[in-house]
Amino acid sequence: MHDLTGFQREILYVIAGLEEPHGLAVKAELDDYYEQEINHGRLYPNLDDLVSKGLLEKGELDKRTNVYTVTQRGVREIEARREWESQYLEDVNAPTTS
Repeated sequence: MHDLTGFQREILYVIAGLEEPHGLAVKAELDDYYEQEINHGRLYPNLDDLVSKGLLEKGELDKRTNVYTVTQRGVREIEARREWESQYLEDVNAPTTS
């Protein structure tokens, strides 16, 4: 995960959480997250990069729509990232004493 951009990590997380993760569904989720429209020229090359890195698989839902799934390697990378983040964030909600 260390070689991914933040945007690529967010794509990976969104795909892991969607029931039918096709390009437009991923785009809609990211549009909401960023509170602005993500253009196709930004999204699809990043999806292709994640496929080429072995973190996603790309298949056809129909003739016009690609569907993406997280590979086992992608799942391992997400889990490793969450473990790494949790070591720094576990006390975030703890009250501070002044």
